[in-house]
Amino acid sequence: MFPNEYDVIVVGAGHAGSEAASAAANLGSKTLLITMNLQNIAQMSCNPAMGGIAKGQIIREIDALGGYSGIVSDETAIQFKMLNKSKGPAMWSPRVQSDRMRFSETWRDMMEKTQNLDFYQEMVSGLLIENGKVIGVKTSLGIEIRSKSVVLTNGTFLNGIIHIGDKQFGGGRASERASTGITEDLLNYGFESGRMKTGTPPRVDGRSLDFSKMTEQPGDEQPEKFSYLKSTKPLTNQRLCYMSYTSETVHELLKEGFDKSPMFNGAIKSSGPRYCPSIEEKINRFADKDRHQLFVEPEGWNTVEYYINGFSTSLSEDIQFKALQQVAGFENVKFFRHGYAIEYDYFQPTQLRHTLETKLVAGLYFAGQINGTTGYEEAASQGLMAGINAHLKVHEKDPFTLKRDEAYIGVLIDDLITKGTKEPYRMFTSRAEYRTLLRQDNADFRLTSKSYDIGLASKERLETMEQKERESHAFIHFFKNKSISHEILNPILEAKDSATVKQMDKLYKPFSRPNITMDDMRKIKEVDDYILENNLDREVLEQTEIQIKYAGYIDKERLNADKLNRLEGIRIPENFDYSKLKSLSYEALEKLRAVKPVTVSQASRISGVSPNDISVLLVYMGR
Repeated sequence: MFPNEYDVIVVGAGHAGSEAASAAANLGSKTLLITMNLQNIAQMSCNPAMGGIAKGQIIREIDALGGYSGIVSDETAIQFKMLNKSKGPAMWSPRVQSDRMRFSETWRDMMEKTQNLDFYQEMVSGLLIENGKVIGVKTSLGIEIRSKSVVLTNGTFLNGIIHIGDKQFGGGRASERASTGITEDLLNYGFESGRMKTGTPPRVDGRSLDFSKMTEQPGDEQPEKFSYLKSTKPLTNQRLCYMSYTSETVHELLKEGFDKSPMFNGAIKSSGPRYCPSIEEKINRFADKDRHQLFVEPEGWNTVEYYINGFSTSLSEDIQFKALQQVAGFENVKFFRHGYAIEYDYFQPTQLRHTLETKLVAGLYFAGQINGTTGYEEAASQGLMAGINAHLKVHEKDPFTLKRDEAYIGVLIDDLITKGTKEPYRMFTSRAEYRTLLRQDNADFRLTSKSYDIGLASKERLETMEQKERESHAFIHFFKNKSISHEILNPILEAKDSATVKQMDKLYKPFSRPNITMDDMRKIKEVDDYILENNLDREVLEQTEIQIKYAGYIDKERLNADKLNRLEGIRIPENFDYSKLKSLSYEALEKLRAVKPVTVSQASRISGVSPNDISVLLVYMGR
């Protein structure tokens, strides 16, 4: 039925499991992906979207490394937005609205075309471990399957319990049973386990909504894409999203269900995501707010089902319905599915190495929500790294890890294994000390050659990256060496209310000004001719502009990186009173008091303590 032994077995086929299995198989390992339902590979359990603040950077890093998430996102996108475009490029974050059904279908299609990858539908109920090393898995049918390594990516399924009002039932996702046995096995081997909570909003029938009462939320006029590969194309047509608001009336109706709410009656005791709270948590925590935004997002090209982003809830079904009816445009709403909360087991990630291999059992890897994270993107990146390292260990090769100044993925994993987490961990740009270096536009420059060296990124990817690098460097050289007369330059500067020049100068100088763009530069014939003659694409133009305009910031960030590495020697007094630091964020104050870091370097690695918080601390300490 099965080969004598697999190199890698991946348990779970969500975003982490799909990336893990694909990476291991593409590297050449004989791989088996086991899941409880093969129809739900890479299922978007919550919002039908990929990317967002910091998450978009992670997807571009996964793509640069040779993972599949960026390609699938491009192939199944129905809307594209580059978030934070009004800010500096370190904050630019791509996000797509996805076709939920096509997303899962495309993932399965790509995986079925991946060599070395087998599939099996069954529940894994335990692990086979001998002499401190994993040697396979056992299933609910009593089948034992041998392997040299195992990657657990169980998502929300480990002893999952779903809550809707005062109703509770076992499940890992709506209409899907929970997974049992693995937690118990791991506890017997000395692992530390905990419980976490997440939730999801109701899905509704778009035919019952009045979109004229909502605000349209269109995609970008010139949509971009995630994957660096030339074979994927930007959208030429996009679907609209919409925005509406709750009201005081909605809030009063929601409060009527608080007595049966598992969030408030003690049924749910675990921690939920701080930055994605349920609607009942919002109105309880932010009692001074008289309304909250709701984003009404289509689930695909050819469906009337809509996702109500911002209305995650575990309140009873009647309260959900009555409250949503009072939202503008929802007066005649019809439900497809109610919102619910789910509790599940996770394992403190301080029990892992940088490779995501467990310290207690050799050859066993954890990735995704089992490590206490939340979000498709965070899960997918861990799965990719776990799959890579499982393959490398099996074939007795050096491990593959990323440092904090190399990738958001490096920040994510270092945060998890260094600090652990007591609440679902979500990536933000503020978690990265080197975010000016870790931009979404240069993930291929940072990571593709590293992945090519271990055999995952293709030669096509490497050559595409090298061509882009050559072209952008040459274009920067052109600006540094091309002189232009003030007669040509001054009309462009005057049109942008920028100071004029009195003599011929290099193009690099005016282009460095914050209000002068590539479009302004293209009004100069020599610049436009260079672009057309060299057939430069949008990515090269963007890369050139960022490297010229933000050169000072990038250099400063590199210096800051060196400074942060010297913080290990700066000790914090044992009973330091953090309340004296009035500029600290509330979250940082909470975490610093709880953890009591010994050095500033340790403080800088605490989840929720930003580089700005560290600066406040250093200033107070006279540094």
